[in-house]
Amino acid sequence: MDEFASAIDTAAAIRAKEVSPLEVLDACLARVDADNPELNAVIWRNDEEARAGARALGERIAAGTGDLPPFAGVPVPIKDLVSVAGQPNTNGSFGTADGPMGVTELAPQAYLDAGFILCGRTNTPEFGSISVTENVRFGATRNPWDPGYTPGGSSGGAGAAVASGMFPAAYASDGGGSIRIPASCCGLVGHKPSRGRVPDLYPLWAGMSTEGVVTRTVADGAAILDALSRPDRMAWWSPPPKERPFLDEVGADPGRLRVAVNTVSAMGVEVAPEPLAAVEHAAALLESLGHQVVRLNADLFDPAGLGDFLNLMNSGMSGYPGLDPERIEPHNRAALAAAVALDSLGYARSLASLQLQSRDILGRFDDEFDLLLTPTMAIEPPPVGLLAQVHAQPEFPPLEIICMAAFTALFNITGQPAVSLPLHMSPSGLPVGIQLVAGAFQDARLVRIASQLEAAAPWADRYPFVS
Repeated sequence: MDEFASAIDTAAAIRAKEVSPLEVLDACLARVDADNPELNAVIWRNDEEARAGARALGERIAAGTGDLPPFAGVPVPIKDLVSVAGQPNTNGSFGTADGPMGVTELAPQAYLDAGFILCGRTNTPEFGSISVTENVRFGATRNPWDPGYTPGGSSGGAGAAVASGMFPAAYASDGGGSIRIPASCCGLVGHKPSRGRVPDLYPLWAGMSTEGVVTRTVADGAAILDALSRPDRMAWWSPPPKERPFLDEVGADPGRLRVAVNTVSAMGVEVAPEPLAAVEHAAALLESLGHQVVRLNADLFDPAGLGDFLNLMNSGMSGYPGLDPERIEPHNRAALAAAVALDSLGYARSLASLQLQSRDILGRFDDEFDLLLTPTMAIEPPPVGLLAQVHAQPEFPPLEIICMAAFTALFNITGQPAVSLPLHMSPSGLPVGIQLVAGAFQDARLVRIASQLEAAAPWADRYPFVS
């Protein structure tokens, strides 16, 4: 099969017996062999276990026994921040245990139930806490479009694996932009689902982190979100049920929408020329499709809330059993110290403050506009090597790190669905994404508008130059 075949097409070919699950898996592993030495996207492999699963599925298909799940036989790697029974979960750190995990968390279990073959683990910054995929334990992951540049983070290993054609899709997660930032850097679709849409064992970062996927097409992202977004009656909170499968929203008429354009960040960073050009291109395209475009001259978020966001984010450092603080990287050691210094009343005040701000922001979506259009990142992908600067000043991240998340982190706070789409290419040869944000729990609207833009300005025929 084509190395850039979609997950949907790959599953269909397997179901039609045009290709076997083992043949698909071996083709993916061959691409990992060819490209991973340069890109460092995959940091742990379970080739023989995956092959055993592919063989067993192939025998089942040949025998014609039973219905197949929607993605039967499609290989997918798991990000090294989530536990799968029998696999290590190092969180990209020397400060965690090496042994196999005893539990499979809910999102990877949903991948398994959908028929995916879990194949390898992808690189991430230590504990997913910065927006470039570099760590001391496994090193830096590189961008398939130009290996001198970052694929973003924290799902940068996932982004590089999909953009290079190693896999048709990859598990990703997003606590401040970690699905959308790699999608922007790598020329992919990165849909951060609404809070609670993909169940977790417990709400990570007070519910600001969510799990999902990076893909090449809107349809793949929608269909995989269908597989992941199962109701969870044991969760503390659950979103309203979807009206129909997200895949059915692909190609559906979104109607005439009010789209607000904003290129001003609450963090005060200046947006570089190419991200600005990407937003203007998207705005013009939306107008040509009949949507009403208006301009905002200020960010929705009060920058005073950034401290509250960091308080909740830092608190996540306390959730790693057996953590050795002496062996973690300096910026995460500083985050852990800040979390320990924060008392429970301070944590509660931060949580309440962000919830109140979220109400104001979400109300504007109901009253003033239907969608928000922003740059995904305020800059193009920066060169590999920012980790040294992060370690040099662990309490104050480099400006590039801030610029990468300046437009994404807010919507982890509010819990809104947001997507990065690869509508623009820089003259440098690097992808530049735009971000679209919908109102509370309106993932379906986001899928409809994303698929409309994909049809109007296709990107699936753009490939990076890798070996």
